[in-house]
Amino acid sequence: MPGPGDPERSSSPSSEARASQPRAPRSRPAWLHRPRGRRALVLKVALAGIAVLALIIAVWPDDDTHGGHGGPADNKRASSVLPSPSPIYPISSLPRTIPSVREHRPARGPGFRPVDSSRVIVAVGSESLTDEGKLLAQELGVDYATGGQPREGDIELALAPPAKGQKAAPESYTLTTRDRRVRITGPDDAGVFYGTRTLKQALKGGGVMPEGVVEDRPDKPQRGLNLDIARKHYSAAWIEDQLRQMADLKLNQLGLHFSDDQGFRIESSSHPEVVSRDHLSKREVQRIVALATKLHITVVPEIDSPGHLGAVLAAHPGLQLRDKDGKPVRGAIDIANPESGRIVDDLLREYADLFPGAYWHLGGDEYQALAVKAPTTPETVFPSLVAAARAKYGPKADIEDLATGWLNDRAAALRSAGPGRTFKAWNDGFFPGGKVAADQGREVEYWTGKEAGERAPEEYLAEGRPLVNLNDEYLYYVLGEPGSYKYPTGKRIYEEWTPSVVRGTKPVDAKYAGQILGGRFAVWSDNPGAQTEEQVARGIRLPLRATAQKLWDTRTPAMDWEEFKALADRLG
Repeated sequence: MPGPGDPERSSSPSSEARASQPRAPRSRPAWLHRPRGRRALVLKVALAGIAVLALIIAVWPDDDTHGGHGGPADNKRASSVLPSPSPIYPISSLPRTIPSVREHRPARGPGFRPVDSSRVIVAVGSESLTDEGKLLAQELGVDYATGGQPREGDIELALAPPAKGQKAAPESYTLTTRDRRVRITGPDDAGVFYGTRTLKQALKGGGVMPEGVVEDRPDKPQRGLNLDIARKHYSAAWIEDQLRQMADLKLNQLGLHFSDDQGFRIESSSHPEVVSRDHLSKREVQRIVALATKLHITVVPEIDSPGHLGAVLAAHPGLQLRDKDGKPVRGAIDIANPESGRIVDDLLREYADLFPGAYWHLGGDEYQALAVKAPTTPETVFPSLVAAARAKYGPKADIEDLATGWLNDRAAALRSAGPGRTFKAWNDGFFPGGKVAADQGREVEYWTGKEAGERAPEEYLAEGRPLVNLNDEYLYYVLGEPGSYKYPTGKRIYEEWTPSVVRGTKPVDAKYAGQILGGRFAVWSDNPGAQTEEQVARGIRLPLRATAQKLWDTRTPAMDWEEFKALADRLG
C-alpha cells in the first residue's frame, strides 16, 4: 500500500520521453532549494564570464555547503581572446549526516543538487527498489522512472553484488557523486535505502551532495526504538511518525511492548475481554507494520509473561498467582495452572500473522515469585510452584526451572503458528544451571543489573549467548522519572555510551563485541500522564539520534556534541 512518502503513479522507460514534454512544475520540499535546470547554470557561467572580462582576474565565488562546488584552487589571468575559464573545484568535504558515514573518498567537482529535470531512476534488474525510488522521488519533488540512461541531474538506484571472492555486508551501500549525478548501489534493498537517507540528509543539511564516493555500512545489525504502548496509549499516527524518523536515522527495529499490568492495547478476537478501552485496532497495526516494512524496520512484538500480565488477570482473576497464605501477587500469572498457558498461547497464536517479522519478544522479567527476599525463599512462599516444577521436570527442579519451561512453551506455541522466528527475553528471564535451559539461540535483552542478585552481562556472553543492549543507565526514558530514573540526555549517550557498555557505565571485555548485536533506546510509560505524545517526541529526539550514531558506528564520533546537536537541529 502506498506509504506517506510514496507517489501514487508509476513510471516506465517511456518516462524519459515524457520528461521532455511541457508539464506543470512539481512541488518541492521547503528545505530543498535547488537551481532551476540548466538556465540557472547558464546564467551563472555568463555572469562569471562578465566578471572575468571586467576584472581581468577570474574570481569564483566561495561555496559554504561543506562539499560540492566552491572556489578555485588557483586564479589565472584571463585573456579577452579566450573563452570563460572552467572552474577548478576544491576537494570535497564529508557529507554531514546522522549517523555519520563511515568513509568518504573526496574528489574535485560540483557535487549534486536536484534540478527541475532530475529523476530518480531504478536500474533494470533492480525492480525490487521501486518503493525506495518512489519514496525518494516524492521527498525531493522530482520524477521517477524505471530503466533508461541516467543523465545530468539524475539519481540512479541499483542492486550490485559484491566483487568476486568478497562477502556482501548486509545493509551496506556505495554512493557515488560524479558529473552532477548520483548512483547508489548495494547488495540488498535495505542498503540502497540507507544510501537514499544519506543523500536526503546531505541535501537537507547542506544543500548539496559532495563530490566523491561514500562507502558505508552499520557496525551493529540491530538498531532501534522500544516503545511501551501498554501503560500509555499512543496513536497509530504518532507511531508512524516515529517510524519515519527512525528510517532517516537508519534504525531498523521497533519494539512494541503492548501488554502489561496497566493495559492491553491491541484488538483481540480470541480474548476481547482483556483489551483496554484505548487500543490499536488490528487494521491500524497492519498499517504500522506495512509502513515499517517499506522503511526496512522490523516490528518486534512483546506480550510480557509470566509477570506483567495484570491486564489479562483483571479479566481472569482465577489465574493470578497466590502465595501460601492465599495472597494475590500483582501482575504474576500462576504458571502451575495449565489454563494460564492456554490463554497466553491463544493470544500469541492470534497475533503471529499480524506480526510476521523475524523476531518475537517473550518477556520473562520481574516474575515476583522469584523476587522473594531473604530470609524467606521462593520455595517456602510458593510451595505449589515447587510441586509443579518437580512433577514436570524431576525431583530436583525448582521455580526457576518452571519459569524457564514457561518461556520455552510459549516459544513452542509461536513456532507451531509459523516457524523461523528468533526469540528474545529480558536478562532476568535467564537462570544459570538448573534442570531446564532456555533455547541457546534465544537473545538476551539486557536492561538492568541494578537489582540485587542480577547477573552480570559477561555471564550470558560467556555462555555464548547473543545479547542486545538496553542499558537502563543510559537508554531508559521512563515517564515521570520514578525511583532513581532520570530522563536520559543525548549528550551523555553520545559522549559515554557504546553498545559494549551493557551494565552501568563500564564496557564489557572487547572479546565479546561480536556477540553484542546492537541495542534499542527504550520509552517506558510508568506514569502515563507525565508527558503527552508531543512531549515524549521532543524528549527522545536527541537521545534517539545519539543512539543511532553509536549503533551505526561504534567508534568515537568525529564531531563533538555541540556540532552534532547543531546538525541534528538543522536536519530536524
